[in-house]
Amino acid sequence: MTGTPNQKEWAEQIKATVAVEFDRVANALTAVANRQTGRDLLDTQTAIEILQEIRIGVMAREDSGYFIRNWQDIDAQVRRMIVLHPRHNSMRAARRKPETDP
Repeated sequence: MTGTPNQKEWAEQIKATVAVEFDRVANALTAVANRQTGRDLLDTQTAIEILQEIRIGVMAREDSGYFIRNWQDIDAQVRRMIVLHPRHNSMRAARRKPETDP
């Protein structure tokens, strides 16, 4: 982790909270997926994949300032990141298209 010793300590605490939040959202999505079938299940599985991609990128960050600036207010941030992800937008757009019979 980069930064001053105080920044590093603060960022590590925030990073641990962020990891817990990613786990919480993943568990919630998995619980939903376990009750779904068909298109709904595929959409939820896509959201879980997006979540994992985002998590890898976020947790790989080593600059203290990133966590201090961007993750102090964690309220619904992970969910917003999923919703704003391009793959999620594509999935939502595909869902709005009317299905046609072959």
